[in-house]
Formats: sequence, C-alpha cells, structure tokens
Amino acid sequence: MTYGGYSERVVCDEAFTLRVPTNLDPAAAAPLLCAGITTFSPLKRHGAGPGKRVGIVGLGGLGHMGVKFSRALGAHTVVFTTSPGKAAEATRLGAHEVVLSTDSLAMAKRALSLDLIVDTVSAPHALDPYLALLKLDATMVLVGAPPTPQQVSSFSLFMPRRNLTGSLIGGIAETQRMLDFCGQHGIVCDIERIRMQQINEAWGRMMKGDVKYRFVIDMASLKG
Repeated sequence: MTYGGYSERVVCDEAFTLRVPTNLDPAAAAPLLCAGITTFSPLKRHGAGPGKRVGIVGLGGLGHMGVKFSRALGAHTVVFTTSPGKAAEATRLGAHEVVLSTDSLAMAKRALSLDLIVDTVSAPHALDPYLALLKLDATMVLVGAPPTPQQVSSFSLFMPRRNLTGSLIGGIAETQRMLDFCGQHGIVCDIERIRMQQINEAWGRMMKGDVKYRFVIDMASLKG
C-alpha cells in the first residue's frame, strides 16, 4: 500500500534528491519545487538579467515567483495584471512597473519594449496584446495551462521575428541550481500554512482565488 504525499517516510535514490538551503523555511521552500522551478527555468534559459526588460503576466502562485526571480536576476521587471488592486502587492514583491493589461493606452506605450515575457495565467486570455510588447527576436514563454486551446495571429510573430514557446518544470540539476540561488538571495514562496483538518476550507478558498500564494499543509497535523 502506498500513501503518496501522505507518507511519513519514503526511500529514494540519492540521484533524485535535492538539498534545501538551511537558511530557508522548509514550509515556504516546499512550493519552490513546483512554482519556483516552473518560473526560474524559463527566466534563466532565455537570459533574464541586468539590462533586460522582463514582463510577468499574472500575479498568482506562479507569477509572484516570476517577479521575485526576475528582480533577483537583475532584470527590469514589469507585471501585467487585470486587477488594479494588485499593484501594491506586485511592487512589494519586486516589480519595477505594474501595468493594467485592460488599459489599451498603457499597453500601447510599452509596445516593442520587452526582451522576454513569462505568461503564468491559466485562464483563457488573448496572447496577441502581449506579443506586441516584445522586441525583435524576443520571446514569450507560456507556463500557465488554460483549459482550452489558445489562438495567436501569425502576424504577431512574422515581422518582429518573435518567438512563442512553452516551459514545464525542470530537471534535478536545474532545480538544485534554483534552490541554491534561493538560498543565496533569501527567496521563498509566499505561503499560508494550514492543518490537514483545514483542507476543505483551503480548497474552497483556492477555487475562489483567495490564497497568497500557496497553501502548505503541516503534515504533523495528520496525527491530530
């Protein structure tokens, strides 16, 4: 019989284990193995760093980590959100600019200005307005997973030779590099720690988008 994530112990080949820096809170570090590597990997692969302008679309479980990593890597970080109330939160997390994506004038002002966009949104949304923000040969990476196919105009890609790609998580070596980077910069996920007995309440809140930004279960609460 197996218990998956509810197991008290597991046996694993050391080649598939990771070292979590001791200066990181284990609970806040746990989601780094999902949301952390999902955003760190495309940012590193596509050259986010000093002198680069990076856009992060969405400010949720993935997006808030994208902002933290982009800022720590040295890139000028711009958050795009449909929620005006998230501006202060985006700034707190490290964004240099916050743009309301429903504001057509604000979006137009940033046309052809970004070197990289990481799109973390998992709800259906138009991609063309974001592609218009990319410079020549720049890239937009999809890490969110909308439930329906996304449509893109070919003309959003033709003339500026823009690239549209996707990314999932990362391998063991890359994930370890991400954890080491987090240890050096003191980066963890913003979490709400809950007891197992609160799981139904947490599920209901998650379905409403009412979590900042990951629930983490205290496994000791399994015993009462």
